[in-house]
Amino acid sequence: MLKTRILTPEAFEALADLPENRDRRLEYHDGEIVEVVSNSKSSRIAARILSRLEAFVSERRLGFTTGADGGYIIAGQRYIPDAAFMSRDRQAEPPDAAYNPVAPDLAVEVLSPTDDRDALRIKVVNYLSAGTVVWLFDPEKHRVEIYRPGQPEQTLDIDDVLEGGPMLPGFSLPIRDCFAPG
Repeated sequence: MLKTRILTPEAFEALADLPENRDRRLEYHDGEIVEVVSNSKSSRIAARILSRLEAFVSERRLGFTTGADGGYIIAGQRYIPDAAFMSRDRQAEPPDAAYNPVAPDLAVEVLSPTDDRDALRIKVVNYLSAGTVVWLFDPEKHRVEIYRPGQPEQTLDIDDVLEGGPMLPGFSLPIRDCFAPG
């Protein structure tokens, strides 16, 4: 994870919008640019989750999803979750901006070897303060940590099924399917 010091969110957005940076996954964390680097294992898991989430959401016309290029402004920071869901009730159409000013209903983060656990904890706290549910997938431990605003953390293991709850009623995803090889 590459970190570079900058001063303001506006300076970050100007830098991130430069042609040479448009294909890079850049986040803004308390005055620093953080380049988010994944690996093929984490990326494959994120793609599986996003494909299931997108199929469910679009079939029911619940809103929209974003992948690893969709950014959000959360507590003044700029984050790019591996996948996210925004309900139609909260935002009818996604903006063209690189970083959506409205926090998603759901942020999905898949750990990669370069992730800083302390920075990730801060990210989860910021998501929760914005009212966002977080699903944190750990490829090494084959488990999912679920964070919901105002509720205790929940951990699901390989034999469990992730349910969408009131936010995505009827959505279910076997954890085993997310971590299956190939």
